[in-house]
Amino acid sequence: MVATDSSGVAVRCAGRIGVVASVAMNLAFLAMYINRHYFGKRRSNDGTSSSKEITTTVEPSKGKPPVTQDSVVNLDQGDPALYKEFWDGTGDRATIVIPVWQTMSYFSDLSGFCWFVEPGFEREVRRLHRLVGNAISDGYHLLVGTGSTQLFQAALYALSPTENGTPMSVVSLAPYYSSYPSVTNFLNSGLYRWDGDANTFTGDKCIELVCSPNNPDGGIRKAVIKSKSTKTIHDFAYYWPQYTPIIEAAGHDIMLFTVSKCTGHAGTRLGWALVKDTEVAQKMIKFMELNTIGVSKDSQLRAAKILKVVCDDYELSPIGKVNHLFHFAQRKMAERWSRLRAVVATSGIFSLPDELSSYCMFAKENVTANPPFAWLRCHKDGVDDFEGFLREHKIITRGGTKFGVDERVVRVSMLDTDEAFNVFIGRVASLK
Repeated sequence: MVATDSSGVAVRCAGRIGVVASVAMNLAFLAMYINRHYFGKRRSNDGTSSSKEITTTVEPSKGKPPVTQDSVVNLDQGDPALYKEFWDGTGDRATIVIPVWQTMSYFSDLSGFCWFVEPGFEREVRRLHRLVGNAISDGYHLLVGTGSTQLFQAALYALSPTENGTPMSVVSLAPYYSSYPSVTNFLNSGLYRWDGDANTFTGDKCIELVCSPNNPDGGIRKAVIKSKSTKTIHDFAYYWPQYTPIIEAAGHDIMLFTVSKCTGHAGTRLGWALVKDTEVAQKMIKFMELNTIGVSKDSQLRAAKILKVVCDDYELSPIGKVNHLFHFAQRKMAERWSRLRAVVATSGIFSLPDELSSYCMFAKENVTANPPFAWLRCHKDGVDDFEGFLREHKIITRGGTKFGVDERVVRVSMLDTDEAFNVFIGRVASLK
């Protein structure tokens, strides 16, 4: 009897050991499969071994070449390269991994006002405006576009009447953003046409573009045409605390913003509009439906994560704000403007617009504006084409005629890399 019981116990123990061994072997095979399939060598379709790794990183684009003392310094465009230093220091907090099966549908939220706006992106944008205080978002429709340029085109389409066949005049106070004329006239639309400087407009009905802070000179702008038939589009690409004091929460009919100048992520190609009128907003959505069938959801998810990190930094850890996005960028811009103004003051041949200071509701103190572009004027005898003069010294800028003014002034980007800015300052200091 004892022998029989011992045999039964032995059999049961052996069975349990077998089960454990089987489970352990299966786990080992599973771990090997995951390691080979996702991180190491795996079999290809032809049975050969492949060592290609599946990772969450991607091969970066080449971008612009590094700047050396002998390089041509291209400061024609407002490429926000200075922000890379900040985001390099954030680690993986703003990184997002999008599974291959996600965001495949055209549709984001059919229950929302705009079917291609990601709810998470809309939530973080409204949160950001509440944090900064630069615009009223409650009571507004939020639309998303492939950069604010697409939203600008959508707004022109939505605001232009179609009943009489006469193109709507589009104007802006000079100096105006150099792309306004070309974008407006690019399609030779019968709905609207570029009509130049708002100060010289003599008609009764138009669309006025109000860029504030103004690109190129950094001035604070208001609409100048008082006709009741005038419709306005407010371009607030640079109405952020690193560039200008936040003096009010804007509440205009159409307000355009962009990720590129807010956080520096120009390559994400994302902008948004706050639109008060429902019919206008619906027409803008229709334009983007026909133009691009919506806007990339991948870009929206990435931007939502980035904006969440910006807001979290301020709301959850207010101590040490110098390391937060707007404070970092404000400090960098202030340093650059201080150096440029010092060089200009000693040159004897250049000038800049006067500094603008005001109380900032975001910073809760008086601050000086640090525009994203320098509006640099040359007073040197014999230099009538300032853009060409600087090009001879290997500095590429954008000349005044593109902004509706004279050739003795240029726009210089203040947003490029430290290396490019340092070379630029050195060369300007050497010009007499």
